[in-house]
Amino acid sequence: MSSSFLPFRDINLHSSPSHYAFTSPSSPNAPTLVVDRPTGDLRLSTGTLSDAKRISSIAGILGIIKLKLDKYIVVISKAQPVGRLRGHMVYKVAATEFLPLRERPLHDHDEDTYLALLKELLRTGPMYFSYALDLTNSFQRQSQSDVTLPMWKRADDRFFWNRFLQSDLIDFSLGEHDTTNVRYGPQPGVDPYILPVMFGMMRITPAKVKSTNFTFALITRRSRHRGGTRYFSRGIDEQGHVSNYNETEQIAILNDATGGLSGFAGGEPMTKEKSPGSGQDLQVLSFVQTRGSVPVYWAEVNNLKYTPKLQVRGVETAVQAARRHFTEQIRVYGDNYLVNLVNQKGREERVKRAYEQLVRTLVSSPTESTDADDEKTSEQVHIPEPEQRQKEMDRLHYIYFDFHSETKGLKWHRAELLLDKLRNGLSQGGYFRGVEDPGVPDGQLDPRALQTSVVRTNCMDCLDRTNVVQSMLGRWALTRQLTEAGVLRPGETANDDREFENLFRNIWADNADVVSKSYSGTGALKTDFTRTGQRTRAGMLQDLSNSITRYVRNNFLDGPRQDAFDVFLGTYLPPESTLGNLQLFVDRRPLIIQSIPYILAAGMFMVLVATFTRRLPDSAVWPLRLFIVFWLIISAWCARFVLAHGMLYVNWPKLNTPAAGSEGYQDALIQARADPIIGQLLLTRRHQRGYSNARLGFLEEGKTRIE
Repeated sequence: MSSSFLPFRDINLHSSPSHYAFTSPSSPNAPTLVVDRPTGDLRLSTGTLSDAKRISSIAGILGIIKLKLDKYIVVISKAQPVGRLRGHMVYKVAATEFLPLRERPLHDHDEDTYLALLKELLRTGPMYFSYALDLTNSFQRQSQSDVTLPMWKRADDRFFWNRFLQSDLIDFSLGEHDTTNVRYGPQPGVDPYILPVMFGMMRITPAKVKSTNFTFALITRRSRHRGGTRYFSRGIDEQGHVSNYNETEQIAILNDATGGLSGFAGGEPMTKEKSPGSGQDLQVLSFVQTRGSVPVYWAEVNNLKYTPKLQVRGVETAVQAARRHFTEQIRVYGDNYLVNLVNQKGREERVKRAYEQLVRTLVSSPTESTDADDEKTSEQVHIPEPEQRQKEMDRLHYIYFDFHSETKGLKWHRAELLLDKLRNGLSQGGYFRGVEDPGVPDGQLDPRALQTSVVRTNCMDCLDRTNVVQSMLGRWALTRQLTEAGVLRPGETANDDREFENLFRNIWADNADVVSKSYSGTGALKTDFTRTGQRTRAGMLQDLSNSITRYVRNNFLDGPRQDAFDVFLGTYLPPESTLGNLQLFVDRRPLIIQSIPYILAAGMFMVLVATFTRRLPDSAVWPLRLFIVFWLIISAWCARFVLAHGMLYVNWPKLNTPAAGSEGYQDALIQARADPIIGQLLLTRRHQRGYSNARLGFLEEGKTRIE
């Protein structure tokens, strides 16, 4: 593969008061990328820059972002190797650095908050890249891509996580960037500086089944569209993007002499070295699954209750958006088997019925079948199928599985009942098999078999139940792959090898934790079953701890996390401003509303002090008891007020505030004015929790997000 189409592996950073310059020492003939200060204008230079001083060597340029007062170049200062796929090293972003374009940075509260949010997201967000392997695409899509294009042009737009940060460089490359009076044409020399980064989960490890060594990998790619946190990002938007959308690819590489952290250097041409004694070409076996939120307009509005208020809009309003979503899914993956795991009773029932109504609307003339395995439960598995395969949407196959009802009483093995319903579809859809053939140029895989369908799984959060089902399907697919590759005999399964089964379970459990932390803030539930194959009481206690942590994070900590996603992904654009303007991140709730939690904490502290402080022998008892009773009453009243007006105490995003949150806050404030005590202390004018000049309603209402 020509190195001119690949990102630079080594970049030196030079700095001067007038510009930043980036060069590649291993490519001395490549032009220098220059970013002028403080304007941020881009240009390529072929001469030497005598006034620039080299300050460091970096792993890559993550992108350029403009905040309130300044532009910043975000560079990857440290990268951690995680393993090799087909001999190409894959790295995790370990540290980043922000380079301000102003020589003397200006500071104000908003600018510092923007930077703090972005740095925290980059510190905690798992991001991966490779200089020679397009991690945003599955191996099947890689085998069908044009390798003569720069990597960023081949990248899957959904999983090109830093696409917004790279927009300045991309526009400059395409000749669309004109910040000066000079009109530039296309600038292909900047292409090697554009490094696509993937957000998600990556595990690469050597494995062994029946004395056959191979490389096993699991990659989960999180979509950059509609990115966000658990309760602030649900359902679908008007563009057809759903929340918490992830593509998970399970990979087995046979006859691989380059797995692990040793082998060929990433980015260098592959040689066709055979595995010792194998006499066979390298084979890549890949199986892809997806997960994503139920594609209707729905939301769960935080109000400090453990189960937030559920809102589901009419299905007819989401038909066009869902059609866009599934049109893309069918174009990319082929037939879609829609596995719905939400409960058929209780509060989740409305989401289930909305999904089914949507499928009935999209699929032409469906016939429906229902299987009931339990007398107490009328509907366990529900499958609408099209009578005639005439329209594009008839490639959707909806399958309902009542996960909680089927597995109640720790009967987790019953989840395999779903596999029986999917077996025919999985067999017909197949998997990808590619061979590294010496006759294929540029080391591109020669596809020998293609995956023509995908299983799209969802529960309410697309986290815990979803991962259990996906790991089960992954195990089934791997057994089929190894059987057809001759590693296993018919009737044998991959999990017969206990050592590999333990490896497999732990990797899938790690996947559950990574996806869950990105969305909900904690590790996944039910991972004890994924790791051990059994539901344990210790695992149930861990789930209780995670559930409590989720409650705290989702109500009190996720607002800033959502703001960080919105700034990084470009769904909120900081307005051009000057010092002294109205600050976005200042809490503008009435002071008495802000003070009540502090009064509650002070009251509880006073009660504890009075309870556990030793009393003198000759002192009277009743003053102390009166003191305790007084603070108990104060604390109880404060707790009642907070719970009764929970919308006032949820930490909402301050940039793209959900419409339901803005309306709910105003309603709660009106109710607070009716309180006989607090109401007298509240001003009559309309208060706002946070000022924002961003357009609102980008979440539950499905309105257009800014990009």
